[in-house]
Amino acid sequence: MSRLLKRREYENPISSERLYYRIGEVSRITGLKPHVLRYWESEFRIIKPYKAGSLQRLYRRKDLDLILKIKRLLYEEGFTIAGAKKKIRDLEKIENKQMKLRLVGKGSNGKDHELLIAIRDELRGIRKILE
Repeated sequence: MSRLLKRREYENPISSERLYYRIGEVSRITGLKPHVLRYWESEFRIIKPYKAGSLQRLYRRKDLDLILKIKRLLYEEGFTIAGAKKKIRDLEKIENKQMKLRLVGKGSNGKDHELLIAIRDELRGIRKILE
């Protein structure tokens, strides 16, 4: 059973069931050395692994996908680090804009939009309280 599980994990290292990956696992999956991953954390502030009490880095699926995207930009498409940062920012803006469009699309009525504005205002109020 254990061999089968390890074989399946080797064939498809990115599992949708796992919440966190250690830096060694991310290194093996991406083909990047751990020091490169740590350097990218300092350069790309959007990569934010969770650090447990032992200060061990635990990467989420979102971080892993972002690392693979950055690797593609730098190594395959020839971007500089500054260029990759800009491209990532631009992609994030596009994704956020698309998400907003999906939330308040043509088929929605004005009540949906008003509800979203009310939720946004409520969340901003909570954030101010927490700050």
